[in-house]
Amino acid sequence: MILGNINHLALIPYLPAKIKQSIEYIKDNVNHNTPVGRYDIDGDNIFFILSDSTSRDIDEANPEYHKKYIDVQIVLEGQEGMAVNTLPPYTKVIDDQIETNDIAFVETPEEEKLIIMQQNDFIVFFPYEVHKPLCLIKKNVAIVRKVVVKIATENFV
Repeated sequence: MILGNINHLALIPYLPAKIKQSIEYIKDNVNHNTPVGRYDIDGDNIFFILSDSTSRDIDEANPEYHKKYIDVQIVLEGQEGMAVNTLPPYTKVIDDQIETNDIAFVETPEEEKLIIMQQNDFIVFFPYEVHKPLCLIKKNVAIVRKVVVKIATENFV
Protein backbone atom coordinates (compact mmCIF):
# COMPACT_ATOMS: atom_id res chain seq x y z
CA MET A 1 0.00 0.00 0.00
CA ILE A 2 1.26 3.46 -0.90
CA LEU A 3 -0.43 6.68 0.18
CA GLY A 4 0.21 10.13 -1.28
CA ASN A 5 -1.13 13.25 -2.97
CA ILE A 6 -1.26 13.66 -6.75
CA ASN A 7 0.21 17.16 -6.51
CA HIS A 8 3.26 16.00 -4.56
CA LEU A 9 4.54 12.93 -6.40
CA ALA A 10 8.13 14.07 -5.88
CA LEU A 11 7.72 13.08 -2.22
CA ILE A 12 7.52 9.44 -3.38
CA PRO A 13 10.57 8.94 -5.62
CA TYR A 14 10.22 5.15 -5.35
CA LEU A 15 6.71 5.18 -6.88
CA PRO A 16 6.73 2.61 -9.71
CA ALA A 17 6.79 4.25 -13.15
CA LYS A 18 3.47 2.79 -14.39
CA ILE A 19 1.68 4.00 -11.28
CA LYS A 20 3.22 7.46 -11.52
CA GLN A 21 2.38 7.71 -15.24
CA SER A 22 -1.21 6.65 -14.53
CA ILE A 23 -1.62 9.31 -11.84
CA GLU A 24 -0.15 11.96 -14.14
CA TYR A 25 -2.53 10.84 -16.90
CA ILE A 26 -5.49 11.37 -14.56
CA LYS A 27 -4.17 14.80 -13.52
CA ASP A 28 -3.87 15.85 -17.17
CA ASN A 29 -7.08 14.34 -18.57
CA VAL A 30 -9.81 14.11 -15.93
CA ASN A 31 -11.75 16.98 -14.33
CA HIS A 32 -15.16 17.75 -12.85
CA ASN A 33 -16.68 17.83 -16.38
CA THR A 34 -15.50 14.35 -17.34
CA PRO A 35 -18.48 11.96 -17.52
CA VAL A 36 -18.51 8.96 -15.19
CA GLY A 37 -17.61 5.65 -16.80
CA ARG A 38 -14.74 3.41 -17.83
CA TYR A 39 -11.84 4.79 -19.87
CA ASP A 40 -9.01 2.79 -21.43
CA ILE A 41 -5.45 4.03 -21.22
CA ASP A 42 -3.91 0.80 -22.55
CA GLY A 43 -6.87 -1.51 -23.11
CA ASP A 44 -7.28 -4.05 -20.32
CA ASN A 45 -3.67 -3.47 -19.21
CA ILE A 46 -4.38 -0.01 -17.77
CA PHE A 47 -7.82 1.57 -17.52
CA PHE A 48 -9.75 3.65 -15.06
CA ILE A 49 -13.27 3.98 -13.74
CA LEU A 50 -14.57 7.44 -12.86
CA SER A 51 -17.49 7.51 -10.44
CA ASP A 52 -19.60 9.78 -8.30
CA SER A 53 -20.49 7.67 -5.27
CA THR A 54 -22.11 8.14 -1.91
CA SER A 55 -20.18 7.18 1.20
CA ARG A 56 -21.65 4.56 3.50
CA ASP A 57 -21.36 3.37 7.07
CA ILE A 58 -18.22 1.33 7.60
CA ASP A 59 -20.33 -1.64 8.74
CA GLU A 60 -22.47 -1.67 5.57
CA ALA A 61 -19.80 -3.18 3.35
CA ASN A 62 -17.28 -5.96 3.35
CA PRO A 63 -13.59 -5.45 2.70
CA GLU A 64 -12.27 -6.48 -0.68
CA TYR A 65 -9.06 -7.45 -2.41
CA HIS A 66 -7.93 -8.08 -5.97
CA LYS A 67 -5.52 -10.49 -7.62
CA LYS A 68 -5.03 -9.48 -11.25
CA TYR A 69 -5.01 -5.68 -10.93
CA ILE A 70 -3.34 -3.04 -8.82
CA ASP A 71 -5.83 -0.41 -7.64
CA VAL A 72 -4.84 3.26 -7.66
CA GLN A 73 -7.71 5.10 -5.99
CA ILE A 74 -7.72 8.89 -6.36
CA VAL A 75 -10.18 11.23 -4.63
CA LEU A 76 -10.99 14.09 -7.01
CA GLU A 77 -13.74 15.78 -4.99
CA GLY A 78 -15.03 15.22 -1.46
CA GLN A 79 -13.62 13.20 1.40
CA GLU A 80 -13.55 9.45 1.70
CA GLY A 81 -12.93 7.12 4.58
CA MET A 82 -10.82 4.21 3.38
CA ALA A 83 -10.73 1.24 5.73
CA VAL A 84 -7.55 -0.79 5.33
CA ASN A 85 -5.85 -3.78 6.83
CA THR A 86 -2.10 -4.30 6.86
CA LEU A 87 -2.36 -8.08 7.18
CA PRO A 88 -2.99 -10.63 4.41
CA PRO A 89 -6.62 -11.53 3.68
CA TYR A 90 -6.76 -14.32 6.26
CA THR A 91 -10.41 -13.82 7.24
CA LYS A 92 -13.27 -15.81 5.75
CA VAL A 93 -14.02 -15.14 2.07
CA ILE A 94 -17.69 -14.16 1.78
CA ASP A 95 -17.95 -13.72 -1.99
CA ASP A 96 -15.18 -14.96 -4.27
CA GLN A 97 -15.37 -13.36 -7.72
CA ILE A 98 -11.61 -13.37 -8.37
CA GLU A 99 -11.77 -15.42 -11.57
CA THR A 100 -14.70 -13.50 -13.12
CA ASN A 101 -14.39 -9.92 -11.78
CA ASP A 102 -10.99 -9.78 -10.01
CA ILE A 103 -12.59 -9.12 -6.63
CA ALA A 104 -13.15 -11.09 -3.45
CA PHE A 105 -14.99 -9.88 -0.38
CA VAL A 106 -13.92 -11.00 3.09
CA GLU A 107 -15.19 -10.66 6.63
CA THR A 108 -14.00 -7.48 8.31
CA PRO A 109 -10.75 -8.17 10.16
CA GLU A 110 -10.29 -6.93 13.73
CA GLU A 111 -7.24 -4.95 12.65
CA GLU A 112 -9.17 -2.69 10.27
CA LYS A 113 -8.04 0.96 10.33
CA LEU A 114 -9.68 4.03 8.80
CA ILE A 115 -7.69 6.50 6.70
CA ILE A 116 -9.28 9.82 5.78
CA MET A 117 -8.68 10.61 2.13
CA GLN A 118 -8.90 14.28 1.11
CA GLN A 119 -9.23 15.81 -2.34
CA ASN A 120 -6.22 14.86 -4.53
CA ASP A 121 -5.10 12.08 -2.19
CA PHE A 122 -4.39 8.67 -3.67
CA ILE A 123 -3.83 5.22 -2.29
CA VAL A 124 -2.34 2.25 -4.11
CA PHE A 125 -3.47 -1.27 -3.28
CA PHE A 126 -1.40 -4.17 -4.54
CA PRO A 127 -2.90 -7.64 -5.01
CA TYR A 128 -4.30 -9.20 -1.84
CA GLU A 129 -4.20 -5.92 0.12
CA VAL A 130 -7.55 -5.71 1.90
CA HIS A 131 -9.47 -2.43 1.68
CA LYS A 132 -12.99 -1.04 2.07
CA PRO A 133 -13.65 2.18 0.14
CA LEU A 134 -16.30 4.88 0.52
CA CYS A 135 -16.68 4.78 4.29
CA LEU A 136 -18.35 7.62 6.19
CA ILE A 137 -16.19 10.12 8.04
CA LYS A 138 -17.65 11.11 11.42
CA LYS A 139 -21.02 9.68 10.31
CA ASN A 140 -21.37 12.32 7.56
CA VAL A 141 -22.68 11.10 4.21
CA ALA A 142 -20.72 12.60 1.31
CA ILE A 143 -20.63 12.42 -2.47
CA VAL A 144 -17.16 11.36 -3.54
CA ARG A 145 -15.91 11.84 -7.10
CA LYS A 146 -13.07 9.44 -7.58
CA VAL A 147 -11.01 7.54 -10.05
CA VAL A 148 -9.93 3.95 -9.66
CA VAL A 149 -7.07 3.13 -12.02
CA LYS A 150 -6.62 -0.58 -12.68
CA ILE A 151 -3.11 -1.72 -13.68
CA ALA A 152 -2.68 -5.33 -14.71
CA THR A 153 0.04 -7.09 -12.73
CA GLU A 154 0.79 -9.44 -15.62
CA ASN A 155 2.99 -6.88 -17.42
CA PHE A 156 3.70 -4.59 -14.49
CA VAL A 157 7.49 -4.74 -14.49
